[in-house]
Amino acid sequence: MKFSGFRVFAEALKGHTGWRPLWRNPDPKPSYDYVIVGGGGHGLATAYYLATKFGLSRVAVLEKGWLGSGNVGRNTTIIRSNYLLAGNEPFYEFSMKLWEGLEQEFNFNAMVSQRGIINLFHTDAQRDVFRRRGNAMMLAGAGARLLGRADLRAMVPFLNYDNARFPIKGGLMQQRAGTARHDGVAWGYARGADNHGVDLIQNCEVTGFRVDRGKVRGVETSRGYIAADKVGVAVAGSSGRVMAMAGMRLPIESHVLQAFVTEGLKPTIPGVITFGAGHFYISQSDKGGLVFGGDIDGYNSYAQRGNLPVVEDVAEAGMALMPMLGRARLLRMWGGVVDMSMDGSPIIDRTHIEDLYFNGGWCYGGFKATPASGYAFAHLLATGAPHETARAYRFDRFARGHVIDERGAGAQPNLH
Repeated sequence: MKFSGFRVFAEALKGHTGWRPLWRNPDPKPSYDYVIVGGGGHGLATAYYLATKFGLSRVAVLEKGWLGSGNVGRNTTIIRSNYLLAGNEPFYEFSMKLWEGLEQEFNFNAMVSQRGIINLFHTDAQRDVFRRRGNAMMLAGAGARLLGRADLRAMVPFLNYDNARFPIKGGLMQQRAGTARHDGVAWGYARGADNHGVDLIQNCEVTGFRVDRGKVRGVETSRGYIAADKVGVAVAGSSGRVMAMAGMRLPIESHVLQAFVTEGLKPTIPGVITFGAGHFYISQSDKGGLVFGGDIDGYNSYAQRGNLPVVEDVAEAGMALMPMLGRARLLRMWGGVVDMSMDGSPIIDRTHIEDLYFNGGWCYGGFKATPASGYAFAHLLATGAPHETARAYRFDRFARGHVIDERGAGAQPNLH
């Protein structure tokens, strides 16, 4: 089933009787060549690229709930590649390029909107830091523009420029950044994977790994044992619990990251804006709601809800940046369980168990990395070698001292 403007028009004339489900709902087979644990954005993207780029069809995705029920449907939808370090910038720029052709590739409207992102700075020292970051972005082909106060006033006049405590001096903009529809991304990858023969198995919780003589043989699930030649795990905030079933303790902590949505408003915010004097980011959805968030909750948790001190902190930052936010009604808030690594950067690597692979530690950046994460993980599973943009994302970087600390905050998850 192909989507097009002509198809929508034709179905309207027929009373929309020709639409079919986006994917099948098969029962699990006894065995597969590849089993991906986790039916979120990264797991679905991995299966999609295994099938489309590497021609592998005996692939299954196992999801304990419904597809897209985790963080891929519980985030603030920002996509960007405005990174500094050599271990990160090529990877996220690769992801940005995949985003730019994604909807045409899998023939599904993921509402990719490249409206730009502006990172504000409030001191001369921040300006120097952002100038350095912008130069690194331009060297990587990501593009960057340093904005002065006059530029910002013309683009986003509603900000509080003359706050005595947090005066806005300028910003760094990546014009190609923006937002995408989070559940649309999950559905597009799921539909594309299914069209290429991948089995998407919902309500199938992995309860253990069957390991024999140092090699994974398959997974135990709530729907029976499933044998597999290779197993890849991409379960975000559940990484610690799932990998513990294989006897592994990860350099990862699970924290709650809250997000907020206001009532629908007229078009106000042209792109994504981040506050430089605190952790706050905001954009406007296609429905008109202002979508924003801030820091993680400071304690470890698997609950998909947050605490009030973080709500207060986010509200304070929002009011300091744009006081008009105080007049908007908050419709809802929620929490996603994020897998915070020790240095704030992800892991895509094989484990010490043969043919068991891991993808996790995405911290705040999981959604924007979805295409590149899936592609790189599929490359690792299919070839046994890391993708060229993900060579730095290894387990042993912590032992070797080659951490990728993008924020320079130290090896402590609550600081990232």
